[in-house]
Amino acid sequence: MKRTTKFRELLNQDGIIITPGGYDAMSAKIIEETGFDLMLATGAGISNSQLGIADVGLTSMHEVMASVDHMAQATNIPIIADVDTGFGNAINLIRTVKEFEKIGAAGIQIEDQVSPKKCGHFTGKQVISKEEMVLKVKAAVDAREDDDFIIVARTDARAIYDLDEAISRAKAYAEAGADVTFVEAPQTKEELQRIATELEGIPQMANMVEGGLTPLLSAQELEEMGFKIMICANTALRAAVKNIRSAMQTLYSEKSHKNVHDLICTWEERQNLFELDRVKGLEKTYLELEGDE
Repeated sequence: MKRTTKFRELLNQDGIIITPGGYDAMSAKIIEETGFDLMLATGAGISNSQLGIADVGLTSMHEVMASVDHMAQATNIPIIADVDTGFGNAINLIRTVKEFEKIGAAGIQIEDQVSPKKCGHFTGKQVISKEEMVLKVKAAVDAREDDDFIIVARTDARAIYDLDEAISRAKAYAEAGADVTFVEAPQTKEELQRIATELEGIPQMANMVEGGLTPLLSAQELEEMGFKIMICANTALRAAVKNIRSAMQTLYSEKSHKNVHDLICTWEERQNLFELDRVKGLEKTYLELEGDE
């Protein structure tokens, strides 16, 4: 089954979809191995891991494509590609849709910020007009070749105007053809409930950002409100930062591996994750190699 069809079926099934954020092939493989059915190729995570800089709109389309391509090649579950503003206006977005379809994304998430964008939980954002974003959504819908390719339309208007404007925009984006809408950075549980209630019938995405502007709720709580997708965009990346730092600090301060072992995966876990046995099998089949050399 195509990834796009898998994603479409997930949207049509009962229950909320917990969707961690991956940022490279390794994190994507771990997300899939854990058992999740859907992942987000997080723009913030790609900027952090590939450029070493905050999510302030510095990644190019090709840099994000390269990461998503690696993630798609390494896994089988559907991937939502976070493409920020679509890397330009509606005409740029048409190309963006076509390029991300080619590399195996199951859908894209686009937002109504002015380019260059910023993380939805940062200050200093601006948004384009509702009318311009409606046309961008229509362009994205018309550009896709696979009708199952999912268009997620995000609005950052809550931070610029108020929740009423954000909900109004989400309704307009759904009417323009978006399959899922996403009101970013609501600030209270009551605001989350309003979003789910007033946008009932339109699949809604909620972003659970540890330390961000939105209160952290469980998947069960969000599902009871009416949300369909719970993204945990940077949990994996932040876990990696903490654990890499701990291992490096231990190695640096103690100048020994003695106390590093509990901070790292085993040799066997690493080779299993990265499919060494499968590669060895291919070598034996196609390179006439024997043994474990």
